[in-house]
Amino acid sequence: MPVDELQLDRDRYERLTVPVMIDGKGPFRFFIDTGAQATVITRRVTEALEIEPNGEAMLVAMGSARMVQTVEIDELEFADRVFSGLVTPLLDSHHIGADGILGLDSLQDLRVAMDFKEDRIAVADADALGGNRGYDIVVRARNKLGRMIITDAEIDGIRTAVILDTGAQYSFGNPALLRRMMKRSRAGDRNELVTSDVHGEMLRSDLAFAKEIIIGGATITNATIGFADSPAFKALGYTDKPALILGMHNLALFERVAIDFSTQRVLFDLPRDATPNSILNRRFNATRMGT
Repeated sequence: MPVDELQLDRDRYERLTVPVMIDGKGPFRFFIDTGAQATVITRRVTEALEIEPNGEAMLVAMGSARMVQTVEIDELEFADRVFSGLVTPLLDSHHIGADGILGLDSLQDLRVAMDFKEDRIAVADADALGGNRGYDIVVRARNKLGRMIITDAEIDGIRTAVILDTGAQYSFGNPALLRRMMKRSRAGDRNELVTSDVHGEMLRSDLAFAKEIIIGGATITNATIGFADSPAFKALGYTDKPALILGMHNLALFERVAIDFSTQRVLFDLPRDATPNSILNRRFNATRMGT
């Protein structure tokens, strides 16, 4: 890889991760995952810090649920906050692409702000990130098991619970949503989407297109959705009601998105040439995607 491309990848990695100190050492680079129940650390970090596993826990991912080893972290520090005695699942770094993941147990009083124009993500108090200035749409969300869920969204006229997940590259619907869409003959031609989760488990899902996703005052058209019977839906109680995990591929249509856990609000900043109630068009030409 040319040096300039390598530097570009490194710069983007720095922008899309946040620095975390562990037991006074680091910084280590962690992704922010608003769909992950727990903060996760990788074996690469624990081996470097000589931290030994001391337990096990069930970790639910997009495509699988497995028992994994856990470690206890004396101090984990980021965004001017210190968490003590944190028990974190232990995963392999090549399944994550970073030193770890900041999950919902670390984010509950904070705001996660994504600037897709600058290709940057940040986490801090809402005031430190500029408050609500400049956002076009503010939507009330429901907190369920720590996750921010917009309960009154619509997909092709079907009322759907939308779960915002910064750890998911693509958007995934549950079988209940697919059944409703097929009854209305709006699922269209289906192909296959292939991804992998943090366990390294391959997830094969039906890939379909939604004519429109309505969230607050914005409409996303021609949205791609993978459909799978993911353990994540079962964990949230969405086995019979339509639900969608909204991933970064569709969130990136907005200029900025902020998920505020302290006020249970989700804020959207539309592209400069758009206005509230405008249509955001998502074109997706590939018929098969890898990880």
